Amino acid sequence: MNGDDLRAAGAAVQELFTRVPDGAASVPTLGTDVVGVATHITSCLTWYATDLVAGAEEATAFQLVRQPDASLAEVLTQLRAATEVLARVVDAAAPAERGFHPWGSADASGFAGMGCAELLLHAGDVAEDQGLDWTPPSALTAATRARLFPWAPADADPWTALLWATGRGELPGHAPVSSWRWHCAPLSEWDGTRPR
Repeated sequence: MNGDDLRAAGAAVQELFTRVPDGAASVPTLGTDVVGVATHITSCLTWYATDLVAGAEEATAFQLVRQPDASLAEVLTQLRAATEVLARVVDAAAPAERGFHPWGSADASGFAGMGCAELLLHAGDVAEDQGLDWTPPSALTAATRARLFPWAPADADPWTALLWATGRGELPGHAPVSSWRWHCAPLSEWDGTRPR
């Protein structure tokens, strides 16, 4: 995965958030409001860019916090910028570059996949809780599923499989997922099992 995937995910998410009538609306799935979800995604993307550049060392000297009076429009501007920053960092990274993540030493494609997952999954949480019809682009969802959850069925609907892999939905013929994590290190390092 690469910067263009992040840009595509960002565009899809921006489109969804522009249809949300109230930034203060509750998103019970995540225990926050719509602005809080957009803020969370923004902070994740910002940290992923920082983590890839910082390398193996965990960069934890600063915290990213939402301004209490920030509007949804203001946060979406920040989210757009954070998406582009991560996309540029991913695209500029050398093939061997790795960055810290608690679930594995991620390469640039791993960070791109994680960024796409944050964007798509949390936008899906907002859509579900706000009763909005939204499905992300199928090819992008399939790429995210394949990069981060190679054990999830490739023959299932990509969005359904991604939701299932993250404990957000059911997949016929497969047991529900109650505990999950993704594989963000290079796929060549995946041992063929589902991490728990």
